[in-house]
Amino acid sequence: MKSNISSKARIISVVCAVALGVSLLFPLWRIDLTAPQYPEGLVLKIYPHKIGGNVEVVNGLNHYIGMRTLHTEDFIEFTILPYLIAIFALFGLLSALVKRRWFFYTWVFLFASFGVVAMIDFYRWEYDYGHNLDPNAAIVVPGMAYQPPLIGFKQLLNFGAYSFPDVGGYIFLSVGLILVITAVLEWKRAAKVSSAAILGLPLLLLLQSCNTSAEPIAFGKDQCHYCKMIISDRSFGAELITDKGKIYKFDDTHCILSFLKSGDLQQPQIAAVFLVDYAQKEKLIPAETAFLIRGDAIKGPMAGTIAAFETEASMQSFQQQWKAQQVSWNEVVSQ
Repeated sequence: MKSNISSKARIISVVCAVALGVSLLFPLWRIDLTAPQYPEGLVLKIYPHKIGGNVEVVNGLNHYIGMRTLHTEDFIEFTILPYLIAIFALFGLLSALVKRRWFFYTWVFLFASFGVVAMIDFYRWEYDYGHNLDPNAAIVVPGMAYQPPLIGFKQLLNFGAYSFPDVGGYIFLSVGLILVITAVLEWKRAAKVSSAAILGLPLLLLLQSCNTSAEPIAFGKDQCHYCKMIISDRSFGAELITDKGKIYKFDDTHCILSFLKSGDLQQPQIAAVFLVDYAQKEKLIPAETAFLIRGDAIKGPMAGTIAAFETEASMQSFQQQWKAQQVSWNEVVSQ
C-alpha cells in the first residue's frame, strides 16, 4: 500500500534497532588527554550509564586547577540514557511491524531530534565543566577556561585534549545517518508514486473518454436516442459509441440505422456499434462480428426486421424458424 514503508525500510529498521541495543555495551564518546608527564595518555570514556577510563587520575588533576571532580551519580543523564536508547530500539522494531510510513517518519524525526539535543546537552556540560572553576584552587590562571572540545582537538595548558565518538557513538551516528537517508528515499518513493498517479490521471481520463466498451442498457429506464421511447424489449436493442466515448442507445436496428442515415455522425466519429443478442437477452455483442438475419417474421419494437446472434449455431436455429436471410452488418449499413 502507498502508506506503507518498503521491505528494505523494514529490514533497515530492524537492523538499526538491534544496533542501538548493541550500542548500550560500548562507550558513546571519549576524551583523550596527552601530556609529557603522561606519555601513555589519559582517557575518559562516556558510556550510556557511567563515566569510565582514568577517572580518578583526571579528578586528581582537576582538583589542582579548580575543576569539579567527575562522578557518575552527579549526572542524571546516565540514569535515563540507557532507557531512552532502549525505547528507540523498541520504536525501530515497532516500525518494522507496524509498517506505516508515518510511524517510521516519527521514529526517524524523534531519533534525529534526540541526537541534536544530546549534543547540545554535552556541549552545555563541557562548557559548565570548563568555566565553572574553584577560585581557591592551587593553580589559577586568570581568564583561563578548560572546556574540552565538543569534537576535535584543543590545547589546555600543557595537555592536548582530543574529543571524538567511541564505538557506541559511531553506531549511534551511523544509525542516525542511515535512518535519515532511508526516510528521504521513502519520501521520494512515495512522491514518485503520487506524481505518477497525478501524471497518469489525464491519460486515464483520456482512456475513459475514448472508452469503446459496451455499457449495459437499462431496459425499462434508458431512452432511445432516435425515437425517444423507453427501451423495453430485452431481445432487441443497440448501442453506438463515438470516438470521444459518448454513448447512444436505441430500441432496435431500425432506430440505429435511421440515426446513422441521418448524417448526425460521420463514419470516422463512430468507434463501435453493439447489438443485443436475441438468444441471450440484454447481452451486447459487436455488430461487426455478430451473425445477423433479416426477415418479415422478425418483429422488433420499432418495426425492425433484423435479429443479432453471437454464434452461428444459435442464428441457424432461428433462421430456419423464421425463414430469414443471413446478412452482415456492413451490408445492412450500406443499403
